[in-house]
Amino acid sequence: MKSKIVLTIGLVSAMSLGGVVPSVSAHDELGKDFIEKGTRVGFNNVIPSISGSKNFKWQEISSQQIKLKNGVQNNTADVYVHKGFAYTGTHTQNGGNGGVRVWDIKNPNKPKEISVFGDDIEGTWQEKVIVKSVNTKHFKGSLAVVSVQQIDRNDPKSVGGFLLYDVTDPYQPKKLGFWSLDKRVRGTHELYLTVQNGNPYVLAANPYADYYTHGEQKDFQIVDVSNPAKPTTIYQFDPRSLPDVQEDFDGYNWNAPDGKTRPAFNHSTMTDKKGQTAFLSFWDLGTIILDIKNPKKPKVLGRTTFSPNQQGSAHSVALAKGEDVLVETREVYNPTKEGYEQAYGYTRIFDIKNKKNPTLLSEFKTELVANIEDGVTFGNTVHDPKVQGNTLYLSHYAGGVRAVDISRPAHPFEIGKYIPENADVWGVFVDKDYVFASDMGTGLKVLKKNN
Repeated sequence: MKSKIVLTIGLVSAMSLGGVVPSVSAHDELGKDFIEKGTRVGFNNVIPSISGSKNFKWQEISSQQIKLKNGVQNNTADVYVHKGFAYTGTHTQNGGNGGVRVWDIKNPNKPKEISVFGDDIEGTWQEKVIVKSVNTKHFKGSLAVVSVQQIDRNDPKSVGGFLLYDVTDPYQPKKLGFWSLDKRVRGTHELYLTVQNGNPYVLAANPYADYYTHGEQKDFQIVDVSNPAKPTTIYQFDPRSLPDVQEDFDGYNWNAPDGKTRPAFNHSTMTDKKGQTAFLSFWDLGTIILDIKNPKKPKVLGRTTFSPNQQGSAHSVALAKGEDVLVETREVYNPTKEGYEQAYGYTRIFDIKNKKNPTLLSEFKTELVANIEDGVTFGNTVHDPKVQGNTLYLSHYAGGVRAVDISRPAHPFEIGKYIPENADVWGVFVDKDYVFASDMGTGLKVLKKNN
């Protein structure tokens, strides 16, 4: 069933945007301005709609809510597409353990939810899933890695980390292994599966691992999963290796050169296509770029930086223009934090031909970024980026999905907007002529491009 597109202005309430508020969040949970992801205070002048420029057209062809599981309705997290199947993670609504939902999308007009996996660890939620084709002496087929986070770190039955599944037959996923973190750490928040010279590695972002374990485990780790039944940690990154991070860094509080104490933790990670370079979204430390040609001995190349009046909040990245351009999204949810500009999170675009010195080319802001009267909320900030050709796609919570022309990265401009009713869009993925979006409250959306 397609979601309703309304062309009238109105207020979107907390109940209409996700129902039951999740009990935990995956952003800066140690920050003074912490709020729960899913909390809504009402969005002024958000118009549910779909539009495109003269040369960019798209239409919603399907909207499907995820199925009830054990009689309850979970909410939807990120989305990933691989070989004709979509995979949607789940967040914490109604107790979590919603697992990863697999969709047969051979007919994109009628996606069919066909299986669930990754829900076998009690008291957790499964937000992020990446699927890649892998061929090692231990495993050949489609390998899925799933982030696992504890809802309550005091729950003796829960543990965080990531799961590995064989989804060669998506109708019958098979568990292969589990990589676990210290019980004190909530878990792996975002992750990435890369294949380097035939060897698969998981890059795990484990926020606050350094802080909670007093340095015993780190926020960023590289794990060899060539044998998915026995994942092996081969590297951990210590931010203290950066030239402007002091030895007294406690795993969270960073005394920045601008004189401010800023939050620094690994939120997300990914690599280039060949798995040679890693990009760590390290909140106010910016996007850290590592040479991982030798994954056991990565080298720091450079990182993005912020002006003194910008909240960092480096959330996630995408690459463009032959991987010479870096798109960085910033999940700023408090637009009135003292000492900083009054704005929600927006996108920054960098030239990274010289990875030792990323050069800021432009900043892209939607109309929601300056709408600070809504207060502290996720609704107006940008979330995740994806790139196809010269088009950047941004998931934007209440702002839906935005399509941005980046043919000239120094001059980005919006060419398309998709805002379903009660929009709360978490993730976006582009596959050929289709755009897949995951909405926290209403499930999987499918848009077809007609360029």
